[in-house]
Amino acid sequence: MGANFDLTHFILQMAVLVIAITIHEFAHAITADRLGDPTPRSQGRISLFPTDHLDPVGSIMMVLSSLVGFGIGWGKPVMTNPGNFKNPRRDGAIVAVAGPISNLIQATIFALILRATISQDLSPSVAYFLLMGVYINLSLAFFNLIPIAPLDGSWIMTAILPYQQAMAYRAWMGQYGMLLFLGLILFERQLHIINSLIGPPVTYCARLLLGGLGG
Repeated sequence: MGANFDLTHFILQMAVLVIAITIHEFAHAITADRLGDPTPRSQGRISLFPTDHLDPVGSIMMVLSSLVGFGIGWGKPVMTNPGNFKNPRRDGAIVAVAGPISNLIQATIFALILRATISQDLSPSVAYFLLMGVYINLSLAFFNLIPIAPLDGSWIMTAILPYQQAMAYRAWMGQYGMLLFLGLILFERQLHIINSLIGPPVTYCARLLLGGLGG
């Protein structure tokens, strides 16, 4: 932690991340349930309690990355049984994209609240919380759309590709995806690959949602 560490800001970032990840995973679970797969319900994932969705490693990464200014983490994966879907590839992609969509909706709600209340002499902490609600949710949405396993984007890519290419892609991701994912996380401060991928869409959407407040 540097000299500029602000405990209040850190706690507010953690609160936003916990809310964002919980709703993200709930969105996966409820979507799979509505598409005919009872697996998430049987595992207690149709819930908005953070303890039902937070992953130990993802939570530790959430804390550590926030301390160094990056602020990313992940929840416990929602398990599904594709055999319960009418169209496994299509429905699997719908379940996958439900998470990032939930973050985009959250970002929009935070932005609307901020824009509606900014003229009412908000305390700096409340304004910061709402602003982080926009930026963190946008970051999580676009981060999860990166087409690398275990991120949601890999399942979306599986649905987009022709069948044979999709199966080859899933096999490759099953073998190397996690290593690639961890490499991106561990070396982000040196390589800035994640920021290069998600930074522009996050900045564009934040300006769109916040108007003049987005800088």
